[in-house]
Amino acid sequence: MRRRLRQVFIIGLTLSLLGIGVPAWSEDDDRSCNDLMAADTPAYVVCTWMATPEEALGIAQFWLDNDGQNMVDAEPLPPITIDCSEPGNECPTDSEGDGQLRGDGDPDVPGAEDGGTPECQNGEQCYVDPSTISAAEKASAQETPAGKAAQAVAQTTMRVWIETELADDYKAGKLAEAAKKVAALAATQPGVVGVRFTSQLGYNQTFTTAEELDKFVSEAATALRTLLPGKKLSAHTVVPVFGCGANDTCKAEMTKKYPLLDPERIGTWLNKGYIDQLALDSAHLATGYATWKIDATEAQRNQWIQVRARAWDAYAQISAEDASFASVGSSQLTEEQATKAISERIAAPLQDDAAETVTVWSRWQDNQGQVSRVYGEKWGSSVTWDQLKKLGSIRPRLATVYDPARPEVDMATDLKNLSEVFGQVYLHTS
Repeated sequence: MRRRLRQVFIIGLTLSLLGIGVPAWSEDDDRSCNDLMAADTPAYVVCTWMATPEEALGIAQFWLDNDGQNMVDAEPLPPITIDCSEPGNECPTDSEGDGQLRGDGDPDVPGAEDGGTPECQNGEQCYVDPSTISAAEKASAQETPAGKAAQAVAQTTMRVWIETELADDYKAGKLAEAAKKVAALAATQPGVVGVRFTSQLGYNQTFTTAEELDKFVSEAATALRTLLPGKKLSAHTVVPVFGCGANDTCKAEMTKKYPLLDPERIGTWLNKGYIDQLALDSAHLATGYATWKIDATEAQRNQWIQVRARAWDAYAQISAEDASFASVGSSQLTEEQATKAISERIAAPLQDDAAETVTVWSRWQDNQGQVSRVYGEKWGSSVTWDQLKKLGSIRPRLATVYDPARPEVDMATDLKNLSEVFGQVYLHTS
Protein backbone atom coordinates (compact mmCIF):
# COMPACT_ATOMS: atom_id res chain seq x y z
CA MET A 1 0.00 0.00 0.00
CA ARG A 2 2.94 2.29 -0.63
CA ARG A 3 4.11 4.23 -3.65
CA ARG A 4 7.67 4.69 -4.75
CA LEU A 5 9.15 8.16 -4.79
CA ARG A 6 9.84 7.91 -8.50
CA GLN A 7 6.16 7.42 -9.34
CA VAL A 8 5.18 10.36 -7.15
CA PHE A 9 7.92 12.50 -8.63
CA ILE A 10 6.84 11.80 -12.20
CA ILE A 11 3.23 12.67 -11.36
CA GLY A 12 4.32 15.87 -9.65
CA LEU A 13 6.57 16.80 -12.57
CA THR A 14 3.74 16.25 -15.03
CA LEU A 15 1.36 18.43 -13.04
CA SER A 16 3.96 21.16 -12.68
CA LEU A 17 4.46 21.22 -16.44
CA LEU A 18 0.71 21.69 -16.79
CA GLY A 19 0.76 24.56 -14.31
CA ILE A 20 -0.99 22.62 -11.56
CA GLY A 21 0.49 22.95 -8.09
CA VAL A 22 0.90 19.99 -5.73
CA PRO A 23 1.80 20.19 -2.05
CA ALA A 24 5.37 19.32 -1.11
CA TRP A 25 6.01 16.17 0.90
CA SER A 26 6.85 16.80 4.54
CA GLU A 27 7.40 14.85 7.71
CA ASP A 28 4.07 16.24 8.98
CA ASP A 29 2.13 14.67 6.11
CA ASP A 30 -0.39 12.24 7.64
CA ARG A 31 0.30 9.86 4.76
CA SER A 32 4.05 9.71 5.46
CA CYS A 33 5.40 6.34 6.58
CA ASN A 34 9.05 7.39 6.70
CA ASP A 35 9.11 6.44 10.38
CA LEU A 36 8.82 2.77 9.36
CA MET A 37 12.04 2.79 7.35
CA ALA A 38 15.51 1.95 8.68
CA ALA A 39 17.67 4.77 10.00
CA ASP A 40 20.25 4.25 7.22
CA THR A 41 17.68 4.54 4.42
CA PRO A 42 18.95 7.01 1.75
CA ALA A 43 17.35 10.44 2.05
CA TYR A 44 15.97 10.32 -1.50
CA VAL A 45 13.75 7.33 -0.65
CA VAL A 46 10.35 8.54 0.59
CA CYS A 47 7.55 6.35 1.93
CA THR A 48 3.88 7.36 1.69
CA TRP A 49 0.67 5.47 2.41
CA MET A 50 -1.83 4.97 -0.41
CA ALA A 51 -4.29 4.47 2.46
CA THR A 52 -3.45 5.44 6.03
CA PRO A 53 -3.73 2.71 8.68
CA GLU A 54 -7.03 4.27 9.79
CA GLU A 55 -8.38 4.24 6.22
CA ALA A 56 -7.20 0.67 5.75
CA LEU A 57 -9.04 -0.35 8.93
CA GLY A 58 -12.21 1.26 7.62
CA ILE A 59 -11.88 -0.59 4.31
CA ALA A 60 -11.38 -3.89 6.12
CA GLN A 61 -14.37 -3.28 8.39
CA PHE A 62 -16.59 -2.52 5.39
CA TRP A 63 -15.92 -5.98 3.96
CA LEU A 64 -15.87 -7.89 7.25
CA ASP A 65 -18.82 -6.35 9.12
CA ASN A 66 -22.02 -8.35 9.50
CA ASP A 67 -20.14 -11.62 8.95
CA GLY A 68 -18.83 -10.39 5.63
CA GLN A 69 -22.23 -9.79 4.08
CA ASN A 70 -20.85 -7.09 1.76
CA MET A 71 -18.40 -9.64 0.41
CA VAL A 72 -21.23 -12.12 -0.09
CA ASP A 73 -23.35 -9.51 -1.85
CA ALA A 74 -20.52 -8.42 -4.11
CA GLU A 75 -20.77 -10.00 -7.56
CA PRO A 76 -18.49 -9.90 -10.57
CA LEU A 77 -19.48 -7.71 -13.47
CA PRO A 78 -21.66 -9.56 -15.95
CA PRO A 79 -19.65 -10.98 -18.86
CA ILE A 80 -19.74 -9.30 -22.25
CA THR A 81 -21.37 -11.70 -24.69
CA ILE A 82 -22.02 -11.57 -28.41
CA ASP A 83 -24.97 -13.28 -30.02
CA CYS A 84 -23.64 -14.62 -33.30
CA SER A 85 -27.18 -15.05 -34.59
CA GLU A 86 -27.94 -11.33 -34.45
CA PRO A 87 -27.71 -9.48 -37.78
CA GLY A 88 -24.42 -7.62 -38.18
CA ASN A 89 -22.43 -9.83 -35.76
CA GLU A 90 -19.62 -11.84 -37.30
CA CYS A 91 -18.12 -14.74 -35.36
CA PRO A 92 -15.00 -16.63 -36.52
CA THR A 93 -15.54 -20.24 -37.49
CA ASP A 94 -11.89 -21.34 -37.83
CA SER A 95 -10.79 -20.98 -34.20
CA GLU A 96 -9.00 -23.76 -32.31
CA GLY A 97 -10.92 -25.94 -29.86
CA ASP A 98 -14.00 -28.10 -30.08
CA GLY A 99 -16.57 -25.36 -29.48
CA GLN A 100 -17.71 -26.81 -26.16
CA LEU A 101 -18.09 -24.63 -23.04
CA ARG A 102 -16.21 -25.79 -19.96
CA GLY A 103 -16.36 -24.74 -16.33
CA ASP A 104 -13.48 -23.52 -14.18
CA GLY A 105 -11.06 -26.35 -13.48
CA ASP A 106 -12.32 -28.59 -16.26
CA PRO A 107 -9.56 -29.94 -18.56
CA ASP A 108 -9.43 -28.39 -22.03
CA VAL A 109 -7.96 -31.50 -23.65
CA PRO A 110 -8.89 -35.13 -22.95
CA GLY A 111 -6.26 -36.71 -20.71
CA ALA A 112 -5.17 -33.44 -19.08
CA GLU A 113 -6.99 -34.35 -15.87
CA ASP A 114 -4.40 -37.08 -15.29
CA GLY A 115 -1.51 -34.57 -15.18
CA GLY A 116 1.39 -34.09 -17.54
CA THR A 117 1.17 -32.79 -21.08
CA PRO A 118 -1.58 -34.49 -23.13
CA GLU A 119 -0.99 -35.40 -26.72
CA CYS A 120 -2.41 -33.13 -29.35
CA GLN A 121 -5.39 -34.22 -31.44
CA ASN A 122 -3.28 -35.95 -34.06
CA GLY A 123 -0.69 -37.37 -31.67
CA GLU A 124 2.04 -34.83 -32.46
CA GLN A 125 4.15 -33.16 -29.77
CA CYS A 126 2.20 -30.21 -28.35
CA TYR A 127 5.19 -28.26 -27.04
CA VAL A 128 8.48 -27.69 -28.80
CA ASP A 129 11.41 -26.28 -26.82
CA PRO A 130 12.58 -23.19 -28.77
CA SER A 131 16.18 -23.69 -27.60
CA THR A 132 18.49 -25.67 -29.87
CA ILE A 133 21.13 -26.19 -27.18
CA SER A 134 21.72 -29.90 -26.61
CA ALA A 135 22.15 -31.59 -23.25
CA ALA A 136 25.73 -32.46 -24.21
CA GLU A 137 26.52 -28.81 -24.94
CA LYS A 138 25.09 -27.76 -21.58
CA ALA A 139 27.05 -30.47 -19.78
CA SER A 140 30.25 -29.36 -21.48
CA ALA A 141 29.61 -25.73 -20.53
CA GLN A 142 29.12 -26.72 -16.88
CA GLU A 143 32.71 -27.99 -16.75
CA THR A 144 34.25 -24.68 -17.79
CA PRO A 145 35.49 -22.22 -15.11
CA ALA A 146 32.54 -19.91 -15.82
CA GLY A 147 30.12 -22.83 -15.70
CA LYS A 148 31.42 -23.93 -12.32
CA ALA A 149 31.31 -20.33 -11.10
CA ALA A 150 27.67 -19.99 -12.19
CA GLN A 151 26.85 -22.99 -10.02
CA ALA A 152 28.90 -21.64 -7.10
CA VAL A 153 27.15 -18.24 -7.22
CA ALA A 154 23.91 -20.05 -6.41
CA GLN A 155 25.32 -20.48 -2.88
CA THR A 156 25.48 -16.68 -2.45
CA THR A 157 22.87 -13.93 -2.69
CA MET A 158 24.18 -12.53 -5.97
CA ARG A 159 22.38 -12.55 -9.31
CA VAL A 160 24.44 -13.78 -12.26
CA TRP A 161 25.20 -12.44 -15.72
CA ILE A 162 27.51 -14.11 -18.26
CA GLU A 163 30.04 -11.65 -19.69
CA THR A 164 31.76 -12.29 -23.03
CA GLU A 165 32.91 -10.55 -26.23
CA LEU A 166 31.25 -11.55 -29.49
CA ALA A 167 32.59 -8.71 -31.66
CA ASP A 168 35.82 -10.54 -32.58
CA ASP A 169 33.91 -13.72 -33.37
CA TYR A 170 31.56 -11.72 -35.57
CA LYS A 171 34.50 -10.23 -37.47
CA ALA A 172 35.92 -13.73 -37.93
CA GLY A 173 32.63 -15.05 -39.30
CA LYS A 174 32.05 -17.27 -36.24
CA LEU A 175 29.17 -15.45 -34.54
CA ALA A 176 26.75 -18.40 -34.65
CA GLU A 177 29.29 -20.77 -33.11
CA ALA A 178 30.33 -18.32 -30.39
CA ALA A 179 26.73 -17.38 -29.56
CA LYS A 180 25.86 -21.09 -29.19
CA LYS A 181 28.78 -21.54 -26.79
CA VAL A 182 27.86 -18.63 -24.52
CA ALA A 183 24.18 -19.55 -24.68
CA ALA A 184 24.98 -23.06 -23.45
CA LEU A 185 26.85 -21.48 -20.55
CA ALA A 186 23.94 -19.15 -19.69
CA ALA A 187 21.53 -22.09 -19.83
CA THR A 188 23.49 -24.33 -17.45
CA GLN A 189 22.37 -22.67 -14.23
CA PRO A 190 18.80 -21.60 -13.41
CA GLY A 191 18.64 -17.97 -12.37
CA VAL A 192 21.19 -16.56 -14.82
CA VAL A 193 19.82 -13.11 -15.69
CA GLY A 194 21.34 -12.82 -19.14
CA VAL A 195 24.41 -12.17 -21.26
CA ARG A 196 26.61 -9.12 -21.71
CA PHE A 197 27.82 -9.81 -25.22
CA THR A 198 30.20 -6.90 -25.89
CA SER A 199 32.25 -4.18 -24.20
CA GLN A 200 33.65 -0.83 -25.37
CA LEU A 201 31.26 -1.09 -28.28
CA GLY A 202 32.16 1.50 -30.92
CA TYR A 203 34.94 2.92 -28.72
CA ASN A 204 37.62 0.38 -29.59
CA GLN A 205 38.95 -0.29 -33.09
CA THR A 206 36.94 -3.46 -33.83
CA PHE A 207 34.47 -1.72 -36.15
CA THR A 208 35.24 1.07 -38.59
CA THR A 209 31.83 1.92 -40.04
CA ALA A 210 28.43 2.65 -38.51
CA GLU A 211 26.77 0.15 -40.83
CA GLU A 212 29.06 -2.66 -39.65
CA LEU A 213 28.47 -1.71 -36.02
CA ASP A 214 24.69 -1.70 -36.42
CA LYS A 215 24.77 -5.03 -38.22
CA PHE A 216 26.78 -6.64 -35.43
CA VAL A 217 24.40 -5.44 -32.71
CA SER A 218 21.38 -6.63 -34.68
CA GLU A 219 22.76 -10.06 -35.60
CA ALA A 220 24.29 -10.77 -32.18
CA ALA A 221 21.07 -9.83 -30.40
CA THR A 222 18.96 -11.92 -32.79
CA ALA A 223 21.22 -14.96 -32.39
CA LEU A 224 21.19 -14.79 -28.60
CA ARG A 225 17.45 -14.16 -28.32
CA THR A 226 16.80 -17.21 -30.49
CA LEU A 227 19.05 -19.37 -28.32
CA LEU A 228 18.07 -17.84 -24.97
CA PRO A 229 14.42 -16.78 -25.04
CA GLY A 230 13.56 -14.78 -21.96
CA LYS A 231 17.15 -13.89 -21.01
CA LYS A 232 18.28 -10.26 -20.96
CA LEU A 233 21.02 -8.85 -23.18
CA SER A 234 23.53 -6.24 -22.09
CA ALA A 235 26.18 -4.14 -23.84
CA HIS A 236 28.91 -1.82 -22.54
CA THR A 237 30.04 1.37 -24.24
CA VAL A 238 30.78 5.06 -23.71
CA VAL A 239 29.22 8.22 -25.12
CA PRO A 240 31.99 10.88 -24.93
CA VAL A 241 29.84 13.69 -26.33
CA PHE A 242 27.57 13.49 -23.27
CA GLY A 243 30.29 14.83 -20.98
CA CYS A 244 30.49 18.09 -22.92
CA GLY A 245 27.18 19.41 -21.68
CA ALA A 246 26.36 22.64 -23.55
CA ASN A 247 29.92 23.25 -24.79
CA ASP A 248 29.52 23.21 -28.58
CA THR A 249 33.27 23.17 -29.27
CA CYS A 250 33.67 20.12 -27.06
CA LYS A 251 30.71 18.38 -28.69
CA ALA A 252 32.08 19.00 -32.18
CA GLU A 253 35.50 17.63 -31.22
CA MET A 254 34.10 14.53 -29.51
CA THR A 255 31.76 13.80 -32.41
CA LYS A 256 34.71 14.02 -34.81
CA LYS A 257 36.93 11.86 -32.59
CA TYR A 258 34.31 9.16 -31.92
CA PRO A 259 32.04 9.12 -35.00
CA LEU A 260 30.55 5.69 -34.22
CA LEU A 261 29.34 6.71 -30.77
CA ASP A 262 26.39 8.76 -31.94
CA PRO A 263 23.74 8.97 -29.19
CA GLU A 264 20.98 8.66 -31.78
CA ARG A 265 22.43 5.36 -33.00
CA ILE A 266 22.67 3.97 -29.47
CA GLY A 267 19.14 5.16 -28.76
CA THR A 268 17.94 3.25 -31.81
CA TRP A 269 19.47 0.02 -30.48
CA LEU A 270 17.47 0.51 -27.29
CA ASN A 271 14.29 1.47 -29.11
CA LYS A 272 14.45 -1.62 -31.32
CA GLY A 273 14.89 -3.86 -28.30
CA TYR A 274 18.35 -5.17 -29.17
CA ILE A 275 19.65 -4.34 -25.68
CA ASP A 276 17.93 -4.70 -22.30
CA GLN A 277 20.76 -3.17 -20.28
CA LEU A 278 23.18 -0.44 -21.37
CA ALA A 279 26.35 0.06 -19.30
CA LEU A 280 28.03 3.46 -19.69
CA ASP A 281 31.68 3.64 -18.66
CA SER A 282 32.96 6.61 -16.68
CA ALA A 283 36.71 6.17 -17.25
CA HIS A 284 36.93 8.97 -19.81
CA LEU A 285 35.13 11.45 -17.56
CA ALA A 286 38.14 12.04 -15.30
CA THR A 287 40.51 13.79 -17.73
CA GLY A 288 38.90 13.73 -21.17
CA TYR A 289 37.45 17.24 -20.94
CA ALA A 290 40.27 19.21 -19.35
CA THR A 291 40.78 21.18 -22.59
CA TRP A 292 37.37 22.80 -22.05
CA LYS A 293 37.83 23.24 -18.28
CA ILE A 294 35.25 20.56 -17.52
CA ASP A 295 36.26 18.50 -14.48
CA ALA A 296 35.18 14.93 -13.69
CA THR A 297 32.25 15.95 -11.49
CA GLU A 298 30.83 18.30 -14.11
CA ALA A 299 31.41 15.79 -16.93
CA GLN A 300 29.58 13.08 -15.00
CA ARG A 301 26.71 15.45 -14.21
CA ASN A 302 26.50 16.39 -17.90
CA GLN A 303 26.43 12.73 -18.92
CA TRP A 304 23.54 11.75 -16.65
CA ILE A 305 21.53 14.83 -17.58
CA GLN A 306 21.78 13.75 -21.22
CA VAL A 307 20.77 10.17 -20.38
CA ARG A 308 17.70 11.35 -18.48
CA ALA A 309 16.76 13.82 -21.19
CA ARG A 310 16.64 11.00 -23.75
CA ALA A 311 14.52 8.79 -21.46
CA TRP A 312 16.74 5.82 -22.24
CA ASP A 313 15.55 4.15 -19.06
CA ALA A 314 12.14 3.80 -20.71
CA TYR A 315 13.67 1.26 -23.12
CA ALA A 316 16.38 -0.42 -21.06
CA GLN A 317 18.08 -0.53 -17.69
CA ILE A 318 20.94 1.97 -17.53
CA SER A 319 24.07 1.05 -15.59
CA ALA A 320 27.10 3.15 -14.64
CA GLU A 321 30.48 1.41 -14.82
CA ASP A 322 33.61 2.42 -12.94
CA ALA A 323 37.06 0.83 -12.74
CA SER A 324 38.82 3.69 -10.97
CA PHE A 325 38.48 2.33 -7.42
CA ALA A 326 41.11 -0.37 -8.05
CA SER A 327 44.87 0.18 -8.16
CA VAL A 328 47.89 -2.06 -8.74
CA GLY A 329 48.18 -4.26 -5.67
CA SER A 330 45.16 -2.75 -3.90
CA SER A 331 43.28 0.53 -3.64
CA GLN A 332 45.41 3.34 -2.26
CA LEU A 333 42.58 5.73 -1.39
CA THR A 334 42.39 7.19 2.09
CA GLU A 335 39.12 7.00 4.01
CA GLU A 336 38.26 10.56 3.03
CA GLN A 337 39.12 9.94 -0.63
CA ALA A 338 37.18 6.67 -0.70
CA THR A 339 34.10 8.31 0.83
CA LYS A 340 34.27 11.13 -1.70
CA ALA A 341 34.72 8.71 -4.61
CA ILE A 342 31.77 6.59 -3.48
CA SER A 343 29.62 9.70 -3.18
CA GLU A 344 30.54 10.99 -6.65
CA ARG A 345 30.81 7.75 -8.66
CA ILE A 346 28.24 5.51 -7.01
CA ALA A 347 25.74 7.54 -5.00
CA ALA A 348 25.40 10.41 -7.48
CA PRO A 349 24.26 8.38 -10.53
CA LEU A 350 21.76 6.49 -8.36
CA GLN A 351 20.45 9.58 -6.56
CA ASP A 352 20.12 11.46 -9.85
CA ASP A 353 17.81 8.64 -10.98
CA ALA A 354 19.99 8.26 -14.07
CA ALA A 355 21.44 4.79 -13.45
CA GLU A 356 19.63 1.85 -11.89
CA THR A 357 22.83 -0.05 -11.08
CA VAL A 358 26.56 0.68 -10.74
CA THR A 359 29.22 -1.84 -11.79
CA VAL A 360 32.49 -1.49 -9.88
CA TRP A 361 35.49 -3.40 -11.19
CA SER A 362 36.95 -4.96 -8.05
CA ARG A 363 39.86 -6.83 -9.68
CA TRP A 364 41.48 -7.30 -13.07
CA GLN A 365 44.76 -8.55 -14.52
CA ASP A 366 46.53 -7.02 -17.52
CA ASN A 367 48.43 -8.84 -20.25
CA GLN A 368 51.66 -8.59 -18.27
CA GLY A 369 50.09 -10.33 -15.29
CA GLN A 370 49.89 -7.19 -13.16
CA VAL A 371 46.84 -7.30 -10.88
CA SER A 372 44.76 -4.30 -9.82
CA ARG A 373 42.37 -4.66 -6.89
CA VAL A 374 39.99 -2.71 -4.68
CA TYR A 375 40.68 -5.04 -1.74
CA GLY A 376 44.08 -6.26 -0.55
CA GLU A 377 46.02 -9.24 -1.89
CA LYS A 378 44.50 -12.59 -0.87
CA TRP A 379 41.49 -10.64 0.42
CA GLY A 380 43.50 -8.51 2.76
CA SER A 381 41.73 -5.40 4.00
CA SER A 382 41.79 -1.99 2.37
CA VAL A 383 40.15 1.28 3.35
CA THR A 384 38.14 1.44 0.12
CA TRP A 385 36.86 -2.12 0.45
CA ASP A 386 35.81 -1.45 4.05
CA GLN A 387 33.90 1.65 2.92
CA LEU A 388 32.14 -0.28 0.16
CA LYS A 389 31.02 -2.87 2.72
CA LYS A 390 29.02 -0.14 4.43
CA LEU A 391 26.71 0.25 1.42
CA GLY A 392 24.40 -2.56 2.48
CA SER A 393 21.23 -0.60 1.75
CA ILE A 394 22.09 -0.38 -1.97
CA ARG A 395 23.85 -3.74 -2.37
CA PRO A 396 21.27 -5.01 -4.90
CA ARG A 397 22.21 -2.08 -7.14
CA LEU A 398 25.95 -2.80 -7.03
CA ALA A 399 27.61 -5.22 -9.46
CA THR A 400 31.12 -6.37 -10.25
CA VAL A 401 32.99 -8.44 -12.86
CA TYR A 402 34.68 -11.72 -11.90
CA ASP A 403 37.03 -13.85 -14.00
CA PRO A 404 36.78 -17.44 -12.67
CA ALA A 405 39.84 -18.45 -14.69
CA ARG A 406 41.95 -16.03 -12.62
CA PRO A 407 40.81 -16.37 -9.00
CA GLU A 408 42.22 -14.31 -6.15
CA VAL A 409 42.19 -17.32 -3.78
CA ASP A 410 39.62 -19.85 -4.96
CA MET A 411 36.16 -19.61 -6.48
CA ALA A 412 34.14 -20.20 -3.31
CA THR A 413 36.19 -17.76 -1.22
CA ASP A 414 36.18 -15.09 -3.90
CA LEU A 415 32.44 -15.22 -4.51
CA LYS A 416 31.64 -15.22 -0.80
CA ASN A 417 33.71 -12.06 -0.28
CA LEU A 418 32.24 -10.36 -3.34
CA SER A 419 28.70 -11.07 -2.11
CA GLU A 420 29.41 -8.95 0.99
CA VAL A 421 29.44 -5.85 -1.24
CA PHE A 422 27.71 -6.71 -4.51
CA GLY A 423 24.24 -7.92 -5.38
CA GLN A 424 25.12 -8.91 -8.95
CA VAL A 425 28.15 -10.42 -10.65
CA TYR A 426 29.23 -10.68 -14.30
CA LEU A 427 31.11 -13.93 -14.85
CA HIS A 428 33.73 -13.41 -17.54
CA THR A 429 34.33 -16.07 -20.16
CA SER A 430 36.93 -15.81 -22.89
